[in-house]
This record gives sequence, structure tokens and C-alpha cells, in this order.
Amino acid sequence: MSTLQRPAAVPPAPGEPATAGQAEPAEPAPASPVPVSGASRRLPRFVRELATFGFVGFIGTVITIAGANLMRHWLDGGPVTSVVVPTMVSTVTSYLLNRHWTFRHRDSDGSGKEFVIFFGLNGVGTGIQALCTGFTFYTLGLHGGLSYNIGLLVGLGLASAFRYWSYRKWVFTPVTV
Repeated sequence: MSTLQRPAAVPPAPGEPATAGQAEPAEPAPASPVPVSGASRRLPRFVRELATFGFVGFIGTVITIAGANLMRHWLDGGPVTSVVVPTMVSTVTSYLLNRHWTFRHRDSDGSGKEFVIFFGLNGVGTGIQALCTGFTFYTLGLHGGLSYNIGLLVGLGLASAFRYWSYRKWVFTPVTV
């Protein structure tokens, strides 16, 4: 048995009416039935912002941990001093990366006030880190390298959460129109 195949319909040329055997021109696709809200447009920016903040934080964490271990174990620095000094280096790096990459879409008046507030809030974060390290070393009496780094990481985690919240709230404010 043979099957008869119909030839494919050919659409008419623009401006010409359809004749027998020609397909009607397709109508344009309707607009999306789901409206895009402001919240759904802000979500990708928030995710990008959080991801870049996390990456900047990762760089700062590497600077802090490497510097703290270098100072503590190779330069015989005290446990708290070994956290504070590398954290200051990390702070300058983090400010520059956050200002010019993570929060570049947010306002900056260029007065230096933002920089001072950033360092003040980062000082609170450094205090959180130092308290965790000091608690591990002095209160718990855990002096080994593993316990030192665990205390350091707990402090970094708590301080990072505080920093992200406070930087968004007081340093890198939304653009005002």
C-alpha cells in the first residue's frame, strides 16, 4: 500500500492573500501570561551579589587563614594578633573588591564616609573573629593547630554573616533616584 503525502504548505508572500494549498501566515506569539514582578527581577541581582560577596569573602578568608597561620606558626605571633593583622590586610582587599565589583551598582558619594563605616563595621567583624579564636585558645585551652583553625573558621563564618548584613544596610546602600 502506498501512502499519499501532501506537499508542505507554502506561506504566501508578504502582502498577498492565501490561496488554496498555501498556509495562513502565523500570528505573533502572545505576550507571556505571567507578569514579571519587581521581586523576581531583583532575585537574580541578589543571587549575583551574594555569589560575588561570597567569592570576595573566599579571597579574604584565604588571606586571613594563610596570614594567621604564617604569623602564628612561623613568626611566633600571639593567637589574637595573628588573626587581627591578616584581617586588616583582608579588609583593604575586601573593600576594594566589594566596592568595585560586588556592590558597584549601589551608591557611593565618594566622600570617604563609606570607607570609614566599612572599616568600623569590619572592626566589629574582626572582634567577632578574635573572640572566637581567643575563646578557643584561652578559655577552652585548645592550643593545637586544628583547634586554632576551627576557632578561626567559626569566627570567620559568624563575622562574614554580620559583615554581609551590615555592609548592605549601612555601607553599600541602594541607588537613590
